[in-house]
Amino acid sequence: MAGLRGRLRRLALALRALLFWSLVYCYCWLCASVHLLKLLWSIGRGPARTFRRAAREHPPACLNDPSLGTHCYVRIKDSGLRFHYVAAGERGKPLMLLLHGFPEFWYSWRHQLREFKSEYRVVALDLRGYGETDAPIRRENYKLDCLITDIKDILDSLGYSKCVLIGHDWGGMIAWFIAICYPEMVMRLIVINFPHPNVFTEYILRHPAQLFKSSYYYFFQIPRFPEFMFSINDFKALKQLFTSHSTGIGRKGRQLTTEDLEAYVYVFSQPGALCGPINHYRNIFSCLPLKHHMVTTPTLLLWGEKDAFMEVEMAEVTKIYVKNYFRLTILSEASHWLQQDQPDIVNKLIWTFLKEETRKKE
Repeated sequence: MAGLRGRLRRLALALRALLFWSLVYCYCWLCASVHLLKLLWSIGRGPARTFRRAAREHPPACLNDPSLGTHCYVRIKDSGLRFHYVAAGERGKPLMLLLHGFPEFWYSWRHQLREFKSEYRVVALDLRGYGETDAPIRRENYKLDCLITDIKDILDSLGYSKCVLIGHDWGGMIAWFIAICYPEMVMRLIVINFPHPNVFTEYILRHPAQLFKSSYYYFFQIPRFPEFMFSINDFKALKQLFTSHSTGIGRKGRQLTTEDLEAYVYVFSQPGALCGPINHYRNIFSCLPLKHHMVTTPTLLLWGEKDAFMEVEMAEVTKIYVKNYFRLTILSEASHWLQQDQPDIVNKLIWTFLKEETRKKE
């Protein structure tokens, strides 16, 4: 009888896996078909405009603003990759490590670099494949194991054994993994607009609305085509992510300046600059759900209620995976790009959390 139950359990798991991967691949091609229709429509309306791309030879001045910090590089011995980061604050102060999302880079933390340098060594990293950090060609080089190891190696190279870790979007995903796999490295965990990975996996399978909002995860599984779609019409899709009414920054907060937007377009318009970032997503379905998933680090989760990509209900569920102090703050009328959208409020909430935890420790 026990043997029969075991076989039935294995069969159920196999059927669930088959259903999951069938869903993944079917949705991949559905998303590709939708984007192909968009491409054909764009070409029909104006082929010259569709394939037009402005020349961008020099970076906008804001990327070299000295008030944001110093541009630095470190080469990791094991992987051989060179990482770019911007650092503010004195060496020797506690480390605050900032991990950006997609499609962003170190500059998305400009408001935090200025704010926290008084008490921290603030480091805003370009993740593997982004900006001036090296971008391996093969998609296998972007597995989550590699991305997690990158952060561990970066800490070692900077001369730190632990940090305050802050992640947004995809950087939030990596931050959760670091806190799970290397809890001794994380003094405080702060995640912006990304739930615990297990919550995301379970929720997306049960809620069609989130499946629709996460359609880009599936579209990005297609080789090369997503990179091309981002580049047409002089990177119109990239611009719209940050400026449109439905997804953009600045509902009731700050809007990107023209120079800020040009900084994003400049970075992602460089040859091959989109391949690495999108490759991050091309391994995601092989690593979830997690076998070990509890977080034992004091955690702050910040969430923009008007996030166009993540349902706010996932934020509430996340607390069951944190076996320590957990605080959730949901900001109404705030977008997915929370630390850029409402930086003053976000910075104040982070200060409160850090001071609160310091007093508890004392």
